[in-house]
Amino acid sequence: MSPKPRIAITAGDPAGIGPEIATKAAADPAVTAVCEPVLYGPASAEELAPFARGVVSAAAGRAAYGAILRAVDAALSGEVQAIATAPIHKEAFAAAGLPWKGHTDLLAHLTGAPRGVMMFHSEALRVVLATVHIPLAEVPRTLTAPLVEELVTIVAAELPRFGIPRPRIAVAGLNPHAGEGGLLGDEDARVLSPAIAACAARGIDVHGPFPADTLFVRAVRGEFDVVVACYHDQGLIPVKLAAFGKAVNVTLGLPIVRTSVDHGTAFDIAGRGVADPSSMIEAVKLAATLAGQSQKG
Repeated sequence: MSPKPRIAITAGDPAGIGPEIATKAAADPAVTAVCEPVLYGPASAEELAPFARGVVSAAAGRAAYGAILRAVDAALSGEVQAIATAPIHKEAFAAAGLPWKGHTDLLAHLTGAPRGVMMFHSEALRVVLATVHIPLAEVPRTLTAPLVEELVTIVAAELPRFGIPRPRIAVAGLNPHAGEGGLLGDEDARVLSPAIAACAARGIDVHGPFPADTLFVRAVRGEFDVVVACYHDQGLIPVKLAAFGKAVNVTLGLPIVRTSVDHGTAFDIAGRGVADPSSMIEAVKLAATLAGQSQKG
C-alpha cells in the first residue's frame, strides 16, 4: 500500500477560529484515516497567547503569512503533498503591509503560476469565480474576453482530477437576463459570448452566458458540472446556500494542491471553542484525495 500523503494544514489568522478548526481537523479520525496532517502556524494555547482573539492586527497577519510561506515551501519541495488552509483576514494582511487580498493571488505569486482560479467544490454545486476580491464597480472592466477564455480553459483542464473527464461548463451572465439582447448591458454579448465561442471552437463543452437567476438551479439539478460566475457574491451566495460547511475552496491552476474552507475567520466566536470544523475536515480530505491522484499520475 502507498503511504498516506502528508497534508499541510495552515492555522490561518491566529485571532480567528483558524487555529481551533485546524487542530480539530488534524485530530479528526476521518482525516487521520486518509492522510498525515502537519500543522503550520500558531495553534497551541502558548503560541496563541500573544494574539488578542477577535482583534485585527498586523502581528496576526504576519503570523498567518509566515505559516503560508512555510507550507508552500514544503509543498514545492515535496515535504508535504498538499496544503489545506484555514481562513486569513484581509484587513490583518493589509495592516501587515502585505499586498495580497487572499490566498488565491498569494499562492499564484509564491508558486509562479500565471493565474490562480478559485473554485468552490461540493457534491451539490461547483462554482468558479471569474473575478474575486474586487469592488463590484470594477467587475465590468476587469472581466475581459481573454480572462474568461483563460479561466474556462483552466477549468476544463483541471476538472478531470475531480472525476469529471469532460466537464459541462456553464457561464453566468453578468447583467440581469444575460443582458437581454443588449437592453440591460452589452458585456454579455461583447465579452462573454466571444470567449465562450472561442473555447467551444477548441472542443471545450462550454455554454452561455445564461441568466444567473436560473442557471444555478439548472446546475444543482445536474445539467452542468460547474458554473463560472462573473463576480464574488454571484457565485458564493448559491454555493453557500446549497452546501455551507460542506463546500471546499480549491485553487485551480497551481503546481501544488491547495484546498480551503468555505467561510471566514469568524472573529465573533474566536477562542470560545465552539467553531465547527466540518469545512476544514472536508478541505483536508479533498486535499488528500487530490494529492493521492497526483502521486499516481
